[in-house]
Amino acid sequence: MRESAPRGLAAIAGRAIPPPPWQDGDNLPWEDPTFSERVLVEHLSQEHDRASRRQTVIDAQLRFIAARVRPRSGRILDLACGPGLYLHGLAALGHHGRGLDFAPAAIRHARTVAEANVLDCQFEEADLRTADFGEDYDVVLLLFGQLNVFPRPIASDLLARAAAALAPGGTLILEPQLAESVRDTGEGIPTWETLDAGLFSPRPHLLLHEPFWDEASRTATERWHVIELGAGTVDRHAMSTCAWETDELITALREADLEQVEVHSSLASDEDAIATGLFGLTATRAGLP
Repeated sequence: MRESAPRGLAAIAGRAIPPPPWQDGDNLPWEDPTFSERVLVEHLSQEHDRASRRQTVIDAQLRFIAARVRPRSGRILDLACGPGLYLHGLAALGHHGRGLDFAPAAIRHARTVAEANVLDCQFEEADLRTADFGEDYDVVLLLFGQLNVFPRPIASDLLARAAAALAPGGTLILEPQLAESVRDTGEGIPTWETLDAGLFSPRPHLLLHEPFWDEASRTATERWHVIELGAGTVDRHAMSTCAWETDELITALREADLEQVEVHSSLASDEDAIATGLFGLTATRAGLP
């Protein structure tokens, strides 16, 4: 939401503290073309693991994933696929991939790389809450804590639909956020900084960030107030993140008719590639492949 400086500053001063989870804006504007272009830069950076992982980490996780799909002929669905970094690597091993994501710049990049390298994967700009996942996949991926950014009822529905998209004997691979990591985010301290450019604006701005933790719903909510120094406008963004206990997720997977649920400390065997604040879960759809 963008407002003039007087109204925007008044809105900051009069904001609800704490904010009700999911009501102040449930997620960042991934579908906004200009925002998604700035996020794409972060996805492709090899200097950090904030949007997508560095290639060394992705390679380590691809080995974990590839070990759970039949050699050179698997069908893989990547939910919240970003710029396609995982499916590109899996397609190079001979697999077919389909990726769904909300962000137009990420999908454009994923398609461009796939076409340039003649990789057997397709990418669709889609909202996971309403998208048709299809069926008969050997592996379905939902990585990098993306399950946690949905309210629990929607996340449970996503798990059920992801399970239904698997072929008999197929594997769902999740990488949720650790509950304590989500709580640590919500119990963090407010910060502010001045930037020449950044994720929320390509122009000089003051960025105010404040996190909150709601114990009743076990949800962290973050708000960002972006005050553009030249234009004098104020943008506001918010995102809520659920903290799922491991036992809760195991129960949700079993309720989705999945079995052989396994917990993994990481989706990477390389200690240097273990992602902080995340862990892995795998589960199998009943039946013979």
